[in-house]
This record gives sequence, structure tokens and C-alpha cells, in this order.
Amino acid sequence: MSIRLYVGNLPKEPVDREALQAVFADVGQDVSTKVIKDRKTGKCRGFAFVTVPNDEVADQLIEKHNGETFMESPLKIEKALPRSKGKSEKEPREAAPTPSAGGRKRSSNNASRRNGTTKTAETGGVQPDPRWADDLAKLKEMLAAQTSNNS
Repeated sequence: MSIRLYVGNLPKEPVDREALQAVFADVGQDVSTKVIKDRKTGKCRGFAFVTVPNDEVADQLIEKHNGETFMESPLKIEKALPRSKGKSEKEPREAAPTPSAGGRKRSSNNASRRNGTTKTAETGGVQPDPRWADDLAKLKEMLAAQTSNNS
């Protein structure tokens, strides 16, 4: 089974795929390289993927070339994480593994925020959204007064 490796910390300028492939040539012929480029500028987005035939070769490549200098930048090589979204769960990830490399991540409690509540990590309970806390307190008082008048 082939293994896909993430190669990061590439310069944000044109990177020749063959030059990067030459770095990994000592591992063997079964290595393929794909430099991820910006669609508009054609310049490297700062990372690439290298596909090797098996886990053993992947570990050798990481051990030997992680931190090696390429175009005046030390390479960061690690096994690529599988995609969490996209076309298929089995396809490797096409983005840098750091959160700063992409857009904003959506929190799991977006639905509760729309309802005016948020979850707190400390208590695990539901707390009112601070932006609406005063209004919510007034509504609770009005409801309590209304129910006591009806009794």
C-alpha cells in the first residue's frame, strides 16, 4: 500500500518538481512528487506531497530527509493525514496540517450559538451567550412575574 508524505516549509516561490524529486532519488524509482501551487500565481503554496511504496520506505525517508535544507529552507516531512472532508475519506489530505494554513475552523457548537447559548468547557453545561445574557435575564424575570400573576 502506498504511503503519502507531507513535505512542508517549502519556499513560497516557484519550486521545480524535478528538483524536489531529486532530493528523494536515493530512496528509489517508486517515489512520486507533487508540488502544491497557487492557481493564480503558479508559485508554490509552501508544501508538497511525496508518495512512496510502503511504510518502511516512508519511515526511512522521514528519518533521513526531515530537517534537510532545500532552497535555503529546512524541510518538514511527516505522514500525510487523511482528509476529514472532501471527495473520499480514503484520499490523503490536500492541505497543510496546521490550523493556520486554512480558513477558520467551525466550532461544534454553532447551532447552540444561533439559539443564544454556548457550552462551557469547565462545567460542560449550557450558558447564555454573553451578548444576550442581560436580555435573557430580563425575559426570565418577566416570565417569572407572569407565571406568579397567573397563579
